[in-house]
Amino acid sequence: MGTDMTVEQTIKEIVVGILHCKEEDLKPETTWKDLEADSLDLVQILVALEEKYGIEISDEAAEKFTNFGEITKYIEANQAS
Repeated sequence: MGTDMTVEQTIKEIVVGILHCKEEDLKPETTWKDLEADSLDLVQILVALEEKYGIEISDEAAEKFTNFGEITKYIEANQAS
């Protein structure tokens, strides 16, 4: 992976890898329900993001993620520099 990937591209790569969905299906308004993701899928995605960005995503924050755009905004705002 190049260092020129945006946070959104990186998150898409992680989500596609776990959910086996199409990258073009991931729009900011795409919900987890749209992607047929279950709670285990979401945990895997969150763990992968925490490891990738060196952050901890609280359960309270995770519960508020209803769509792809929200998780992208959260990571962008909270990533370790």
